[in-house]
Amino acid sequence: MVHGRTRVKICGLTREGDIHCAVQAGADAIGFVFYPKSSRFVSLDQARGLRACVPTLVSAVALFVNASPDEVRAVIAHVKPDVLQFHGDETPEYCAQFDHPYWKAFRVGGPGLETPQAVLAACRQFPGAAGWLFDSYSSGYGGSGLKLDTGLLHAIAQDLESRPMVLAGGLAADSVGRSIQEIQPYAVDVSSGVEVSGGIKSPEKIHAFMDAVKRAARPASRFTPTR
Repeated sequence: MVHGRTRVKICGLTREGDIHCAVQAGADAIGFVFYPKSSRFVSLDQARGLRACVPTLVSAVALFVNASPDEVRAVIAHVKPDVLQFHGDETPEYCAQFDHPYWKAFRVGGPGLETPQAVLAACRQFPGAAGWLFDSYSSGYGGSGLKLDTGLLHAIAQDLESRPMVLAGGLAADSVGRSIQEIQPYAVDVSSGVEVSGGIKSPEKIHAFMDAVKRAARPASRFTPTR
């Protein structure tokens, strides 16, 4: 029996109006980027204002790339995200030190992550993660719009000890349904696929993406969040 739906995180929000649109369209999580080199970067003060627009029962996710522990702790204290997302070269010990739910991102297809077995081995180093996020490899640490080779995730999908899978990497309204049916992730994460430009979202693209996810019915996931 096919039922349920894949959860959706819309990442790289920089404007209050885009948050309201994403929430109205049915997004489960909103992502804020704390990576200064990103066109979607938000300051601590900006993020606090945006966080206030995220309603109860919609998760706020804070994305970092090789940030200092003090920077992460400042965001936890002032923005109060529900989940941390580590998108750089962070170690398991680094991620665990904050005693906060986190996702670990893997840039699939990059150095050391060229085979399904290598991807699985890397993921298994982070058993404490609330989710494993899979993005396409690029020099810019995500948000590139490059599509992910989902064939590299088959070992993850079949592993009984896998953490909830979050699929990213070049997703858009015309491709997300196919990716959901192939991988059956717990959630999908979109940024550039619903944008007009970096950090500026399109209401039409957000609604089209959410409609495509809702149409992509899947078997209920055997993975449920534990944190």
